[in-house]
Amino acid sequence: MPTPSGRTPRLLLTLLLVPLLALLFALAAPPARAQVLLRDLVSIEGVRANQLVGYGLVVGLQTTGDTLRNSQFTQQSLSAMLERMGVNVNGLQMQTRNTAAVVVTTTLPAFARQGTPFDVQVSSLGDAKSLQGGTLMVTPLMGADGEVYAVAQGPVVVGGFEAKGAAQSVKQGVQTAGRVPNGAIVEREVPNTLDSLPGVRLALRNPDFTTANRIESAINAQLGMGTAVARDLGTVDVQIPPGYTNRVTALIASLERIEVKPDISARVVIDEKSGTIVVGADVKLDPVAVTHGNLTVRVTETPQVSQPNPFSNGQTVVVPNTKVEIADQSDKKLEILKKSATLKDLVNGLNALGLGPRDLIQVLNALKASGALHAELQFI
Repeated sequence: MPTPSGRTPRLLLTLLLVPLLALLFALAAPPARAQVLLRDLVSIEGVRANQLVGYGLVVGLQTTGDTLRNSQFTQQSLSAMLERMGVNVNGLQMQTRNTAAVVVTTTLPAFARQGTPFDVQVSSLGDAKSLQGGTLMVTPLMGADGEVYAVAQGPVVVGGFEAKGAAQSVKQGVQTAGRVPNGAIVEREVPNTLDSLPGVRLALRNPDFTTANRIESAINAQLGMGTAVARDLGTVDVQIPPGYTNRVTALIASLERIEVKPDISARVVIDEKSGTIVVGADVKLDPVAVTHGNLTVRVTETPQVSQPNPFSNGQTVVVPNTKVEIADQSDKKLEILKKSATLKDLVNGLNALGLGPRDLIQVLNALKASGALHAELQFI
């Protein structure tokens, strides 16, 4: 059957252009930010850990413990422990090197019940050389209120080691700190007031107005309008819906599974101590011309010894010899950094300067001061 003139080629052209245009738009559009579970963005008020600390003794060391003459508190603690066990040490001068005073630190997990075991961290307090092979004696662990919430005891696990001989030694890691796996047991529970709360308060780990508003919208879309209200850039209040009365745990579980697309501000994180630079994906740069040169002055001292002739009355003297070198990178030319549409463009432009991390930090400071770098510089 004949078809109208020109309709079939036009239809084929349309069918070919639509996928091609869709592919071009997909390549030109910036990559969409991933959806993140709500539990990875916020912390819940009332669901928190508590820090505990205690003072104890580690025994059983192979002569690597505290020197009692230099660590009087270790001797006093050892004497007190022995007296509680019925051993009278009054007036005795102890010389043991198998004991070390330690500070025991840990974090009590949220809603930990009596009898729950958890790890503790042990750190030497005196001049002990190593805690390898030691055993932590019974140590009460107290909270900020002075109450005892757990008791710790057990063998200390140290990650470092040391091997030495007459002329050489090898040391790796830290031997004066270690862990006691499952060494603490909960003795007192922290009161649980979660079910009695009229609502749930979410605290953003990275406060941001846009992210808080998106969290509010996502919760209201799943649990009903008016359930969540963003109070500020770091707080979202959630009312208890009728179906979750006295079931706050189920409500929190439902909230944690909600997916939200967070908004991340343009930021450059700089660690000057190590020279680490982390550039965020949203950092943009306007066209600018940059040059950077260093003036390096190196002073080298090479003293020379002048010896007198044999059988003379001269004296041996040291003659100073100073060498000063100046390296001036004044031949550096201006480099044009083009406008960066993507993170790759920005990285390529900065790499064109051929600078190391230390010099690049100074350039980033200058770019920020000139207004060409559209990002927040955060130093850590």
